[in-house]
Amino acid sequence: MTRMRIPTFYCLAVLLLLPLTSAQAASKLELDSRVAATLQRLYDAQQEARELGAKATAILVIPEKIKAGIGVGGSVGEGALLVDGEAEGYYRSTSLSIGLQLGVQSRAEVIMFMTDSAYRGFVEQDGWEAGVDGSVALVEFGVGSRIDTNSIQDPIIGFVFGNKGLMYNLSLEGSKYWKIKK
Repeated sequence: MTRMRIPTFYCLAVLLLLPLTSAQAASKLELDSRVAATLQRLYDAQQEARELGAKATAILVIPEKIKAGIGVGGSVGEGALLVDGEAEGYYRSTSLSIGLQLGVQSRAEVIMFMTDSAYRGFVEQDGWEAGVDGSVALVEFGVGSRIDTNSIQDPIIGFVFGNKGLMYNLSLEGSKYWKIKK
């Protein structure tokens, strides 16, 4: 399988399309507050997510990830990795995509590391990529749906929710996560 090289022009165009959000410029205190509110919103919407969160070794919360694209798309967001409810580190998530796409979207992402080895695999990577460095089982839920927390055996579980905007994509594949300083 060969990887397609993306011309620098397209990468620059995508970066110009991505608005600077308060998530990207947020202080540590602001980001911590948004992370806590996002996780609470998930738990309020889906009780089973709370049960999974209680079992997780660590939880990465990206309160707002902005995606924009015109043929070539990109996304960016910042969040915190929680261990025992406390921020252990801060991360930026980015992705680049090519294909039929047009629009702008905002969404929240929560990734739960259910085992110590999955957690270590994440924090020990310099630029961890979903689908390459670790497979993420994406849990979809809606009104009235239930998640069987006993049957989920995946070491990494992801939730994408709160979609706003004109672009629809629930995939985490190709998203890269980088540790940042706050």
